[in-house]
Amino acid sequence: MKQRKHDAATACGDGGGAGACYGRFYSDKQRVVALSTGWYNKGLRCGKRITIRGNGRTTTAQVVDECDSVHGCDAEHAGQPPCRNNIVDGSPAVWKALGVFKNDPRYGEMKISWSNLY
Repeated sequence: MKQRKHDAATACGDGGGAGACYGRFYSDKQRVVALSTGWYNKGLRCGKRITIRGNGRTTTAQVVDECDSVHGCDAEHAGQPPCRNNIVDGSPAVWKALGVFKNDPRYGEMKISWSNLY
C-alpha cells in the first residue's frame, strides 16, 4: 500500500456527537478518528483508513468525522470549542491500541504521526 506521510499531529480525546461523514454514532471500541478541518479536506478523507504512530506503537483507524477548526460551541458541534489545527481526534479504542489509557497523563493529548493508506 502506498502511504503519504504527514507531519506530527496532536491527538485529542473523544467527541460525543454523530460523525460528520455518515451521521452515525460509533462505539468507544471502534478505532475511528475525526480530523481537523484542513486534514478533513471537505470530507474527501471520509471512510479512508489512516495509520497512526505514537508511544512506540502503530495502529490504523477510519476517518468518520471532522474536528471543526473554524466553528464550534453550538448545538451542531456538541457545544465544543473549535479544534486547533493539525488534530487527530481519536476514539478510546485508538488510545488503547497506542497503549495509552485514561490514567496516563498523555491520555487526551500527545504527539503522534499519521499517514493515509491508499
